[in-house]
Amino acid sequence: MTNKKRRRRPPPRTGGPSTSAGRGRTTSDGPAASRTAPSRAGAKPARREHKEEARRAREAARKRAARTAALRRVLTISVVGVLAIGLFTFLNRAASARPIPKYAVDAAKAAGCSGVDSPASDAPGGLHLASGASYSYSQHPPTSGYHDPVPLPIPSDHVFTAPVQETHAVHNIEHGEIFIYYRDQGDGALPPAVVAALKKVVGLPSNKNTLLAPYRDFSDPKTALAFTAWNKLQTCPGTITAAQATSVAYGFEYAFACTGNAPEPKASGNDC
Repeated sequence: MTNKKRRRRPPPRTGGPSTSAGRGRTTSDGPAASRTAPSRAGAKPARREHKEEARRAREAARKRAARTAALRRVLTISVVGVLAIGLFTFLNRAASARPIPKYAVDAAKAAGCSGVDSPASDAPGGLHLASGASYSYSQHPPTSGYHDPVPLPIPSDHVFTAPVQETHAVHNIEHGEIFIYYRDQGDGALPPAVVAALKKVVGLPSNKNTLLAPYRDFSDPKTALAFTAWNKLQTCPGTITAAQATSVAYGFEYAFACTGNAPEPKASGNDC
C-alpha cells in the first residue's frame, strides 16, 4: 500500500481580515469596517447643522413676513386716515362767495339801494366777549367784530318778532348766516307788504340760514332795510317795493349765505 503525501495547508495569514465561516463577511475590525463607521458618525452632525440652518431660515422668513404685514397695516391705516380727513374736509368746506346775480343788482339799483359794502378793512373771526357782555359797535347794524360766545337760536320760521341782541347776531353771521334787518317803527318804517314778502323769502327751505328781524338803530335815518353777512352790508330805502326787496334778498342770500365769506360757516351745526 503506497503512502500518499499530504499536501500541507499554508499557514493562515496573520493581521488580515477574518471571515465568518461560510459567509464570506469581514469582521468589524477589518478594513471595510474602518471605511464605513467614520462616514456614518460624521453624517449626524451634518444633518443637524442642515436642520438648524433650515430652522433659522424659516424663522428669518417668518420675521420678514411679520414686519411686512405690520408695515402694510401702518400704510393702510395712514392712507385711510388721509382719505378720511380729505373726505371730511371736502364735505365740510364752504363754497366761496359768489357774485350777486344781475337780476338782484338791477332790482337794487331801481330801488335806490346801495351797493354791497365791506365796512371793515380787516374782519378777523373768533373775537369773543365774556358771556353776556355788551359791546359798542361803530356801525349799525354791525357785520363783524367782537361778539358773544353764544349765537342766537334760530326760530322755526326764521323770523324774529322783536329786535335781537347785536352781540349775539354778529356771532350768527360769523357762522355764515344772513340777517335781514328792517325798520319797524316811525315814518320811515318798511311797508308791511314788503315785510310780508321778506318773511316768505326767509321761510323757504332753500333759505334755512337767512333770518329776518326788526331793527331801530340804523346809522342812516333814510335806511329802512339792510342785508348783512360777515363784513358785507347792503342798505335800501323805505320806498323799495315788495318785488324789488324779494329780488335783492334772493341775490344777497345766493352770494353770501353759508359761504367762505364767513370765518366759521360750519361751526354752529346749522344747515350750511
